[in-house]
Amino acid sequence: MTSVQGTAVDIPTEDGTADAYLAHPDDGKPHPAVLLYMDAFGLRPQLRSMADRLAGAGYTVLVPNVFYRHGRAPVSELPEFIDPGARPEIFERLGPIMRSLTADLAMRDADAYLRWLADSPAAADGPVALTGYCMGARLALLTAGTHPDRVAAAAGFHGGGLATDAPDSPHLVAGRVTAELYFGHADQDPSMPPEQMERLEEALTAAGVRHRCEVYTGAYHGFTQADTAAYHREADERHWAALLGLLKRTF
Repeated sequence: MTSVQGTAVDIPTEDGTADAYLAHPDDGKPHPAVLLYMDAFGLRPQLRSMADRLAGAGYTVLVPNVFYRHGRAPVSELPEFIDPGARPEIFERLGPIMRSLTADLAMRDADAYLRWLADSPAAADGPVALTGYCMGARLALLTAGTHPDRVAAAAGFHGGGLATDAPDSPHLVAGRVTAELYFGHADQDPSMPPEQMERLEEALTAAGVRHRCEVYTGAYHGFTQADTAAYHREADERHWAALLGLLKRTF
């Protein structure tokens, strides 16, 4: 692991300014860029720590607060450790905010994030990679399909609702994806039941997308997030191996 520099940055968008966290090796050189999409709990120390770990592996990592329209992070106060008892109250506050981030708004923002990285001296020239968690897995898939010329690889972990019956389901962008994709599903995740896993796999295969979808046995929704009760150390380390392997293949 190399020495890492982490800073708070602001990203201009069509609808305002998104606060974000930028982490990169502290060597003054540009590095391949990774756009990390947050989970519903948002930009907080846990995600900064994940960005630092990726940066230590040689990448420039941007973690935007995708809820910036509702304020700077944290848009909702969180306990240091999120246990099941706290979740109902937290999601009562975050639920409407999550639902307000439509696919159209999110992809308008994605364009701003990608343009910001393209102009950043810390990011190497060329396409970027994406990784997303929980709702961020949806955003990663949508971004890969909306900006295929800018995305070389995309990963999603414990993502929910990736292949629903809705007319705007993320899996419907499969035909536009040119990146290599990886999805790590939790088998104890009601937001991504087996029928959706199968529908996603079929859509990616039919579109000829290079991909791998794996089910993490014994893992719950949120298994990568060490500040929650859903954390599963073995599944988390498997996630890191899969993500770093994907980045190594595509950068």
